[in-house]
Amino acid sequence: MDVTTISDGLTVRTVADPDIKATYAVDQSVGAQAPDHFEVVRARDLADVVEVMRWAHETRTPVVPQGARSCLTGGSVAVEDGVVLNVEAMDTVSTIDPLEGLAVVGPGILNKALKDAAAAQGLFYPPDPASSAFCTIGGNVATNAGGLCCVKYGVTANYVQALQVVLPGGEVVRTGHRTAKGVAGLDLTGLFVGSEGTLGVVTEVTTRLIPAPDPALTALATFDSLEAASRAIVALRRERHRPNLVELLDRGAIGAIQALADYGFPDDCAAVILVQSDRPDHTSEDVQRYAALLTDAGAVDVATADDPDEADLLLAGRRALSPALEAKGPRYLEDVCVPVGRLTELIERGQAIAARRGLEVVMAGHAGDGNLHPSIFFDPTVEGSQATAKAAFTEVVEAALEMGGTITGEHGVGTLKAPWLPMELGEAEMARQRGIKALFDPRGILNPGRVYQG
Repeated sequence: MDVTTISDGLTVRTVADPDIKATYAVDQSVGAQAPDHFEVVRARDLADVVEVMRWAHETRTPVVPQGARSCLTGGSVAVEDGVVLNVEAMDTVSTIDPLEGLAVVGPGILNKALKDAAAAQGLFYPPDPASSAFCTIGGNVATNAGGLCCVKYGVTANYVQALQVVLPGGEVVRTGHRTAKGVAGLDLTGLFVGSEGTLGVVTEVTTRLIPAPDPALTALATFDSLEAASRAIVALRRERHRPNLVELLDRGAIGAIQALADYGFPDDCAAVILVQSDRPDHTSEDVQRYAALLTDAGAVDVATADDPDEADLLLAGRRALSPALEAKGPRYLEDVCVPVGRLTELIERGQAIAARRGLEVVMAGHAGDGNLHPSIFFDPTVEGSQATAKAAFTEVVEAALEMGGTITGEHGVGTLKAPWLPMELGEAEMARQRGIKALFDPRGILNPGRVYQG
């Protein structure tokens, strides 16, 4: 990094090497492209963020807050003549408090690193995105990230107690509290969680921690129809002792995983459901009960783990899904969420949409909370293929809304889903939310063009 004067009144550490700089220009979203002119500032501390935000507000310069660039919706792509404000280096754990059950961390700390720090104190940080090993807590806060275990533990918002945020102009504000209770004033913490960098830059996060659960045990069931899988999901949701994980793989997902390596899934399998328990002192009892529910729902075959090593082996195929989809080629990968009872209906609709358009689709996801991650594949060497895939994804989003669902369960809106946000919220609500953004960001410098387009 170099100490560079970007403009009169702002001297910060920027990334000068053009090849390195280019890596900060894009995230993991489909079609992300670097603009011609932008700067990258790697903030080391609060003072760096304050200085950039003060200068940007005065000069009306766009700012894109950024962490590990694992965003899938285009929410952290550089903008023309703007500044990428990267906070990865702000990755400290300043507090782990077992008595109060909380941690105070920088926004750049990796999700897994926070989990490990909590585990060392016999505590547990539950939010678990599939990208846990390389996504940051700041990014998780920005999108209200979820993950595999949301069915029991919820999402990031359920574990954020307080925030330190820098607003345009450089003002530092604190929201929330570190006490077990606190209802003074409006819930500004909840407002910032999920705001995708459009209101302020998060520079410190106070998270709730809980006692560590037992190592999870797993049951895996195969089904010859989505109808039977749907019965199983409903039965598991009605369980008094809710599983910590309920995942579904459709036929396309199973085929992709088996093409990567042999994980033991049968060729003619319509669906696989994986379910886990981590309830202290009851994991084996729970998994046996889940297995009985899966069998009663119509599972063709059910396997259960007797120990954590076997549990990991049963879950290995699910963990291989992401690399398996990567190996298949370019795709639109997104998330929609519907009422749990309609999840398999959405899978069938998605499969029919893809078949009608001559596309391959994978409709796997978090069955326990109705959160599906459709992957619609296209061939960039074939003219019109990507446009066809995007049109198919639009149909999937519209189907989810028809079912009483939402356009995003955990990835956020970014730029890729911004055109569909008015379909879900309506114009009156869009106007109210734009008004809230204007209150915090009156000059519209923060993440322009994301979420609230137009």
